[in-house]
Amino acid sequence: QVQLVESGGGLVQAGGSLRLSCAASGGTFSNRAMAWFRQGPGKEREFVAAINWSGGSTYYADSVRGRFTISRDNAKNTVYLQMNSLKPEDTAVYYCAARKPYYYSDARTANEYDYWGQGTQVTVSS
Repeated sequence: QVQLVESGGGLVQAGGSLRLSCAASGGTFSNRAMAWFRQGPGKEREFVAAINWSGGSTYYADSVRGRFTISRDNAKNTVYLQMNSLKPEDTAVYYCAARKPYYYSDARTANEYDYWGQGTQVTVSS
């Protein structure tokens, strides 16, 4: 069983930056593709970004492409989400997720992930 713990959320003004971290433990991390999702109040969970096991391939939602960067450090069992040029629309709880070891759909689908963190709140003021 993989355990994921997010950190780094907080309150920031529009245009500012934050870096989220996701620390993994309790299972194999290096061979798992990882992703960030987010969920605003009263909204459905939304895909943000994904990264393959080696970190050599990334994919972003159109809403964050060019502003956010996903990365990973397998030696530290940690995934990061660097968020720049933040907008009020980015306000949400951000979740880290580990992708299933076998899959046939695309990384944007929440059902592709079998382990989730508890989330970290990001609030962007106008």
